Amino acid sequence: MTTDVLVIGGGTGGTAAAIQCARMGVKTVLVEETNMLGGMLTAAGVSCTDGNDQLPSGMWEEFRQALYKHYGRNKLNTGWVSNTSFEPHVGDSIFKSWATKDTNLIIIYNYHFEEIIKEGNSVAGAYFGNEEKGALQIKAKIMIDGTELGDVFAKAGVAYDVGMDDATVSGEMEAKQKNNIIQDLTWAAVLKDYGAGTDKTIPRPSEYDSTKYFCSTADAPCQGKPYQFDTKKVLDYGKLPRSPGAMHDKYMLNWPIHGNDFYLNAVEMSLEARAQGYKLAKQQTLGFVHFLQTTLGMKNIGLADDELNGGMALIPYNREGRRVKGVVRLNINHLKNPYDYTLYRTGISVGDYPVDHHHGQYPGKVPQIEFPKIYSFNVPLGCLIPEKVEGLVVCEKGISVTNITNGSTRLQPVVLLTGQAAGVLAAKSIKEKKRVRDVSVRSVQDELLKLKCYLMPFVDVKPDDPHWEAVQKAGATGILTGVGKSEGWANKTFFYPDSTITDSDLKKGLIEFEKTFPKNYPVVNKKLSVAEAWKMITDMQHFLRVRLGIPHKYPSVVANEWKHTFITRLKEENVDGNRFVTKKELAVMIDDLAQNPFIQNVNFTGERK
Repeated sequence: MTTDVLVIGGGTGGTAAAIQCARMGVKTVLVEETNMLGGMLTAAGVSCTDGNDQLPSGMWEEFRQALYKHYGRNKLNTGWVSNTSFEPHVGDSIFKSWATKDTNLIIIYNYHFEEIIKEGNSVAGAYFGNEEKGALQIKAKIMIDGTELGDVFAKAGVAYDVGMDDATVSGEMEAKQKNNIIQDLTWAAVLKDYGAGTDKTIPRPSEYDSTKYFCSTADAPCQGKPYQFDTKKVLDYGKLPRSPGAMHDKYMLNWPIHGNDFYLNAVEMSLEARAQGYKLAKQQTLGFVHFLQTTLGMKNIGLADDELNGGMALIPYNREGRRVKGVVRLNINHLKNPYDYTLYRTGISVGDYPVDHHHGQYPGKVPQIEFPKIYSFNVPLGCLIPEKVEGLVVCEKGISVTNITNGSTRLQPVVLLTGQAAGVLAAKSIKEKKRVRDVSVRSVQDELLKLKCYLMPFVDVKPDDPHWEAVQKAGATGILTGVGKSEGWANKTFFYPDSTITDSDLKKGLIEFEKTFPKNYPVVNKKLSVAEAWKMITDMQHFLRVRLGIPHKYPSVVANEWKHTFITRLKEENVDGNRFVTKKELAVMIDDLAQNPFIQNVNFTGERK
């Protein structure tokens, strides 16, 4: 076969990438090793999502709207781990319904990736295998690695890291030493309550050891400190909503505390060795199910006969694999103090989850890492592009981040949005006939904004606000900044659209945006009025357009010209130029005067070109 874009791996990121590519009119082939789409959201059974509840961005919000249509808007927060839970088969059906609507997308199921085809320094296609159907070769102009462990970019000869980082390399004070320790994986399951009096006890698994599951709930035997919640509460952790007409409750079994987390570094293993290791992970989960049914007396709770593979996930929930060395690397310093750097200006997906690692099952001593508090964050475009090899885009958990940062970027909504951005990047590369790394950062961001994808994680200006796009652009250019707050499992960044700003702060932002804006521009560090803001932004526009050699929208400062912007765009009747201007009004002024502030392009580190 031959195609424009080949996506390998129909996981959370790969599925989003393939669908987005096809929606942009680009011929796309997606090859997936299972018969499901969605990866960790579906085939891995991790259908209680983590994070982004207050960031209704792009395809993540589109997915939630489809779930609302199926279950009802206020019926997804059935468990206490997530506000967005669903049955895996429902998520799979949503992705497949999207995929079948587009004739530009071909999906091939049940083929596993085997080898890369390279032409010089560029990837050009891949070989796949199926025991019954034989080999398959697909040639492509652009390839997207959507595999769980980064198998494609590894075969392509791309540099990558596995395990923890050395602080001297990552630049993170929290990092300790280089090693190959990765996070525990989980072979998740979906359980069903078949009702009082039923007995769904599974056979005793081979090498079953009940002591592995001691202290997993408050009801379990425990020789140390028992867990605080009883078994019912533990099951409710991942309680799933009922589909219309369903008679029984279902539960996601993804329990880290003496439950079904399992340590296995399968990253560099062959497919055969991985399969053997994964059998042990399955046994860990089956043992936990048996423990719940026998020791804890939950005989009526059995594997769901209408989900996944008889209730067991089709693939493991791999929290971590290879991490590509990209044109940029996102580290924890960028998440702690985003405005100390320029990388945030290249954001293409957003997240709000804290740093969360699972290391409870590692058979040895794991270096103690103190995970810092962070704010909500964005993922830079350059994290998706390998440093040297051409024709390849990376999504899923293998993007270019440090080990610590992976604990926040690996979550389902972030990966879904990163995959959507990967699709935009690949499609634009094809349509513009440019190398992936030559596609403009701002052009990708412009396209994402059209799709209502957040570039900046501003929680207090939603996409239904008519000025959301102007706020996003003002934030992504660095002219106007937000304020981060670390708030547990849902960190935030506030734009404060109705707040005021000083002339000094606006001057600082304008200098950040336009390098020829005079550093001696007169300000007195006072709250900025509407008329003063218009004057400063008009002056900035002058310096920008002189440098770029393009016509001015406003050839000179015209008295009261700002009234047109206020009346037509802001629908604001109060056009008193002496009142204090708000940040949202400033964002609209900037967008109006600059005729799109993204006219100022940036490189992959966010610096002005």
